[in-house]
Amino acid sequence: MRSEGRVARVTEVIAGSPKSFEDAVVIGFRRASKTLRGITGLRVKEQRARVEDGKIIEFRVTLEVIFILES
Repeated sequence: MRSEGRVARVTEVIAGSPKSFEDAVVIGFRRASKTLRGITGLRVKEQRARVEDGKIIEFRVTLEVIFILES
């Protein structure tokens, strides 16, 4: 009998938070986990901050969410 192995997929999610980059990651992960099953990890691909009037008003992250495809 031959093993088929596992196949994963990566999808990008962009999330923002007025608090911190870490909070933006958590917000993005929580939202992704509502529609994606089998999440095995994520990678922060990019971090950016939105600035107005000399102040950071939003922390933004681009996440690569990795999940296993179901058979």
